[in-house]
Order: sequence, then C-alpha cells, then structure tokens
Amino acid sequence: MKQSLFTTAIIITTFLSGCATYQISTASLTEQLNGNSVSKGYLMAADAVKGNDLEKVKCIDKNGKEIELPVTNRTGVKITKTDNSKTTFYFNTLLIKDSSIVGSKTHFFNAKVKPIKLSDISKIEIMK
Repeated sequence: MKQSLFTTAIIITTFLSGCATYQISTASLTEQLNGNSVSKGYLMAADAVKGNDLEKVKCIDKNGKEIELPVTNRTGVKITKTDNSKTTFYFNTLLIKDSSIVGSKTHFFNAKVKPIKLSDISKIEIMK
C-alpha cells in the first residue's frame, strides 16, 4: 500500500511540475537577436549545428511580468504560426535570416526546421 501511494505521489508531482512557458513578441525577439546572432557550431563537424550566442532572453511570464531567462542547451522555443501550426526546436539554435526564423530540432546534427517567416508568426513561447 505504501509503495503504490509513493508511486502515485511521484507521478502527480511529475505532472504538476511540468516545464514553465514564457511569451515573447516577434519584435522583442528580433531586437534581442539584432547584433547578437553570431553563428557558432555545437559540434566539431562539417555539418555543425549553428545558433545564436544569447546568454539571457527577456520574456513575459504567465502573470505578465517581464523576466530574464538564462539560455541553456535545454531551452526550447515553440512558434505558433497564423495557421495554428506549431514548430518546436532549441532556442540556442535559432537564427533570423532573410526575415525568417531558422533553427534545429537537435544539437547533434542539422535537423533544420523549415524557415518560418516573421510575418507568419502569431505567438512565440520559450520553454524552460
């Protein structure tokens, strides 16, 4: 009985402590990446994953308060387009090229996401 109660408590805790999500506008993201989107490779390979070098990103929490989140290799970004399709990838692989956002779904090889036009974005969420 104690074992199943403990297991149930672990499962409930896991579901309640999911990842936090923060909002950022397209304009704010573009401004923060302006001049900071230096490409860097994550692996020493010809097909290295490229990305930005931001260490912190300013975004809005669920209460509308502006906060600065540290950017790590685990920080994700979910972009919702105006047609309600969603694309998720790692934030530190995100780059803005030719009025579009590009990135990679993994750090190990170039699993590029299809470029997303800035004008097609309805919402950007940062996942911690």
